Amino acid sequence: MTSPADLLDLATRIAREAGELAHRRRREGVTVAATKSAAADIVTAADREVEAYIRAELARERPDDGFFGEESGAEEGTSGITWVVDPIDGTVNYAYGIPAWAISIAAVEGTAQTSAWTALAGVVFNPVTGEMFRAARGGGAWLGDQRLSVSEVGDAGGLVATGFGYNPETHAPALAQLSRVMPIARDVRRIGAASLDLASVAAGRVDAYYERGTHPWDHAAGALLVEEAGGRVGGAPGGRPGNGMVIAAGPEFFSRLEPLLDYDR
Repeated sequence: MTSPADLLDLATRIAREAGELAHRRRREGVTVAATKSAAADIVTAADREVEAYIRAELARERPDDGFFGEESGAEEGTSGITWVVDPIDGTVNYAYGIPAWAISIAAVEGTAQTSAWTALAGVVFNPVTGEMFRAARGGGAWLGDQRLSVSEVGDAGGLVATGFGYNPETHAPALAQLSRVMPIARDVRRIGAASLDLASVAAGRVDAYYERGTHPWDHAAGALLVEEAGGRVGGAPGGRPGNGMVIAAGPEFFSRLEPLLDYDR
């Protein structure tokens, strides 16, 4: 089987090219192609074009691999490797011109089911800042030539990132949950792109991230970044990051945060 380092090299190259395409389309003007779960949950024409580009490049380089993308669904392969892709994570930021969106690409061993895979390589690339966060299993998490490490939280509390989802019915419970977290928080950040939230935990820019209602492509690459930076990742179902909950933090702060979160463990 191809090494995690080789998979990472491929993901890095494709993410950079896909990011350049998305950035160019943003400068040309954003076209909303559809909505999904709610009126605020949009898909741009660039989301679809960028995913098609990533999928085609992966198929050309590794035709036996599986693919699981936000816009085009899952297709099983025969190699045992599946690529999990969010072509533009933070689409609303992208549409509004807020420079917090990313291309997220992960190579996992196993199927498109989160509970059945082991992440081998992952990249989160912000084309606006040019930052490429990357990790290969067993090789650490990196930003450029800087090895990343999760933060240690002091007496002032942790800087906590979270999100609230698009379904209005979930907002009141999410705010109630946040009120339980605030006593251990220095402050709260709402970045609007789960992959960048997770990359920020890995880089020590925030101390923790939690959110309910995410999808596999939101956290596949970012969760590996956190783990390789010495952090802990969990959630639900089954104690792994999933639609029920994603939690990421340094080990000590994770143990303080997790009991405050209301979800089906």
